[in-house]
Amino acid sequence: MTYQLPPEIDQRIQSQLALGIYSTPADVLTSALDALDERNRERRAIQEGIDAWRAGDTQELDAFDAEFRAKNGIR
Repeated sequence: MTYQLPPEIDQRIQSQLALGIYSTPADVLTSALDALDERNRERRAIQEGIDAWRAGDTQELDAFDAEFRAKNGIR
């Protein structure tokens, strides 16, 4: 599949290639999409936390800390 990118996007890809970190334009785009996926996962997690808080699904910090430490083997 072929895409026609706007010149400013192509220039940004070329700038990334010039750094020597990426070998191909596809590598640059893959890295960019991976970062976008991660940002979207973080946004969903934050929204889930906000929704839980609004629904009253909360607990005291001390209780959470104790539960978290026990669950993760932290003293």
